[in-house]
Amino acid sequence: MNTDSKNLSNSASKEDNDEIDLMALLFAILRGWKIIVFFAVLGLVIGILYSRYVNPTFKSDALIQIEQNSQGISALGSDISELIGSEASKAQTEAELIRSRMILEPVVNSLHLRIKLADPTIDIFDKIKKNGTNTQRNTLDDVSLETENGQVSVKQFDVSQAYLNQPFTLVRTNTGFVLSNGFDDFKGQFNQLNKFKGANGQLHIVVTDLPFNSHPTVITKQSLQATTDALNSSLVVTEKGQQTGIIQLSMTGENPEQVTLILRKIILSYVNQNQSRGSEETTKTIKFMETQIPTLKKKLEDSEKKFNKFREKSGTIDIGQEAGILLTENSQIDAQINELKLKKADLTTYYTEDHPLVIQINEQLALLSDRKQEIDNTIAGLPEVQREFLQLSEDTAINREIYLTLLKNYEQLKIVKAGQIGFARIIDLPISTFNTIAPKKLQIWVLATLLGTMLGAILVLIKSLLRNVVKDPERIEAKTGVPVVATIPRSPLLTRLRRNKKAPNRLLAYVDNNSLSYEAIKSLRTNLMFGMPVQGRAGQRAKVILITGESPGVGKSFISSNLTEVFAQLDKKVLIIDADMRLGELHKTFSMSQDNGLADYLSQDTTHLSRDNSEVSKIVATQDTNSLASFIHPTGIDNIDFMPRGQHPRNPASLLANGSFDHLMTELNLHYDYIIIDSPPILAASDAMILAQHADKVLMVTRYDDSIEGQLVYAVNQMNKANIKVDGIILNDVQQGIMSKYSYHYSYAYGNNN
Repeated sequence: MNTDSKNLSNSASKEDNDEIDLMALLFAILRGWKIIVFFAVLGLVIGILYSRYVNPTFKSDALIQIEQNSQGISALGSDISELIGSEASKAQTEAELIRSRMILEPVVNSLHLRIKLADPTIDIFDKIKKNGTNTQRNTLDDVSLETENGQVSVKQFDVSQAYLNQPFTLVRTNTGFVLSNGFDDFKGQFNQLNKFKGANGQLHIVVTDLPFNSHPTVITKQSLQATTDALNSSLVVTEKGQQTGIIQLSMTGENPEQVTLILRKIILSYVNQNQSRGSEETTKTIKFMETQIPTLKKKLEDSEKKFNKFREKSGTIDIGQEAGILLTENSQIDAQINELKLKKADLTTYYTEDHPLVIQINEQLALLSDRKQEIDNTIAGLPEVQREFLQLSEDTAINREIYLTLLKNYEQLKIVKAGQIGFARIIDLPISTFNTIAPKKLQIWVLATLLGTMLGAILVLIKSLLRNVVKDPERIEAKTGVPVVATIPRSPLLTRLRRNKKAPNRLLAYVDNNSLSYEAIKSLRTNLMFGMPVQGRAGQRAKVILITGESPGVGKSFISSNLTEVFAQLDKKVLIIDADMRLGELHKTFSMSQDNGLADYLSQDTTHLSRDNSEVSKIVATQDTNSLASFIHPTGIDNIDFMPRGQHPRNPASLLANGSFDHLMTELNLHYDYIIIDSPPILAASDAMILAQHADKVLMVTRYDDSIEGQLVYAVNQMNKANIKVDGIILNDVQQGIMSKYSYHYSYAYGNNN
């Protein structure tokens, strides 16, 4: 064979092994169907109980739209809009803001959510029986809880920091109530503020009602952090879609009206905070203006007062116009003076200085000269007056402009504030739908059943992997070095009969003689016939077969009794001995008593145990051989005799080793063709090692899919250490069908099926 063909063969072999392993796992799961069904039913029961235990959960939804900002300010003009900067808010940021203590704390305080009431008389069984329990109700007035003996109603409960999150018990009394924490008892009255001083601080409480019959109520004042955390755990705030600016709020709880009320309060708290934030800059600007307007008004009044005083002092109204008038007047005076001088010169040619006309002209000249001098002086002082005039007039104009502008904006902002709204708009307020969202009973039942099924399958696989039970004959032969001489299939008919524990054990020949099990027993007989010598040990007549097992319950008594029956069909004299003097039950198979059996026979010679073997042999030899017949009983079946186990002795192994059993076997070999000994399990007692000294064939029975492989190997090794060869292994109770990958080891039934 070339290399390629070898590789191909190895690959195919590996693939076949993998397939067998996977099939083995599948078959292991199918064989453990009872465990899987048990856990599936258990999971279903737990799911049903859980769905009844938990209270129904309700959900309430609301929608809020987040706008960019209000448009009311810009409508009043660009000037006032510039005083208030624009603000953009993202929905995700607002969603986190809604969950903050700034928004939740007003809701917690207004609805008294930090007060928690509970009914300690309600246990798990009550919840399952009632399929839900009453929950507390928080309103603006009080906190209440319905119980079977009445209502609990508390309006106020305040405690010091040390008493936060600590439970107290409220109980009605004849005169009022008692508040207790296990250490202190505080007595109070209904419908009034009760102030108590405890070891850890103050307690204030107002109780309006309590249940009768001394029904206790547990009351706790939670910390703000714990309460807001609890609200956030039931509150979901998300943006619908991408960049839509629409926030969806949903809250879950056990009371639909309570959930709706809390969510409504949260929305209103957020909107109020949002509106306050939206008008915050406007309010601050108005407050600033209110502080600045009186100052600017005073400043304007001072500047006007100075300006008026200057004008009164300077006697002018407008410097520019007055300067022009003076210059015009000065030029006119100059013209008049020149004209008067010409007239005077003309008159002086005719008259003296004392002439009235000349004197009149001189007087006029003097007046004009004085006026001209006055004008010249005034014009000379104009630059300084003009500078002061301009400064005072400009100060007055600026102060007037600032004051009027600020006053105008102040009036506009008051109008804006009156109509200003936030950038959050309520689209849908929460409403109570009274539709439960949890528990989804059908879904819980299905999931619980599936989880139970999975757990059962996992346990079956783990059990299969850890126990490593006996299944594969080839694997058994490889592990022990002992051939598997027979695989005995399970008899379905006999199995059904054995379910009735009171029914006696039956032989296959009388119950299921056409079954594969019976044919497998016959095949074992044939194997033993050709595998044993023509004569027994030391030339004796009988051939001795020892049937044992590694542990109890493997079916060695079933194999022994049915093997005895098929040997008797050969017209051979067969004796079956129940050598399991502790727990043997072969007498039930033959419907006989256990008395007068092997233990009784061996016990009659215990007085000679102190003597040596030669003396014992002599004593036994002198006994009447007919006395052995009282311990061997006919079964009513042709060619089959039976020696039961007898009364339970204190030392079975010692009885087998004292020499009496040797004499017994010597006597029995003279009368029987086959002797089949049913011995105790190897791992339970050492009897099988003693009995094996007299056997021609030692067969070990193991039970398919039940016996532990390691125990079987250990039992074979124990026999080997005692220099006893195990001649064959019988694989008993092999189950036929699709769930067994080793069904090819079965024999075919061949015979009359009528």
